[in-house]
Amino acid sequence: MSNKVLSHIDKNGKATMVDVSEKQVTQRTATARSVVLLPAEVLEQLIDGDIQTKKGSVFQVAIIAGIMAAKKTGELIPLCHPLALENCNINISLDKNDEVIIDCTASITAKTGVEMEALIGASLAALTIYDMCKALSHDIVIKETRLIKKTGGKHDFERA
Repeated sequence: MSNKVLSHIDKNGKATMVDVSEKQVTQRTATARSVVLLPAEVLEQLIDGDIQTKKGSVFQVAIIAGIMAAKKTGELIPLCHPLALENCNINISLDKNDEVIIDCTASITAKTGVEMEALIGASLAALTIYDMCKALSHDIVIKETRLIKKTGGKHDFERA
């Protein structure tokens, strides 16, 4: 049995914001990844690694949407600390299986980490791709979103 506890539940079982007042300020980074599966009719629209629509470049708009969302994480997730990100970078590429790979890396020098910011950024970029391509097909699948790596704070993490 694990001795780990949920950090957003107090000793009385009530929801609480984590108290970071005693934590060390450190450089913290996190990278999250979302994977989007595009059906053939959407993939056919790819030209030079992007899809052009009446709304603009799909991947470029998705990058902007993801960064904007990452900056608003504290407003979107009730118990997240509002953070002033120092950097947020989103990269979108196709892998050998024609899956869209969205990597979002967020960083800050602070008392709390940026995992949620990276996860929100990758997720919203994926949702933006869906939104901009849904006129071509509703068979778009956001396959997964997960943390890939985090540094700073008590424990570093890297997915094998």
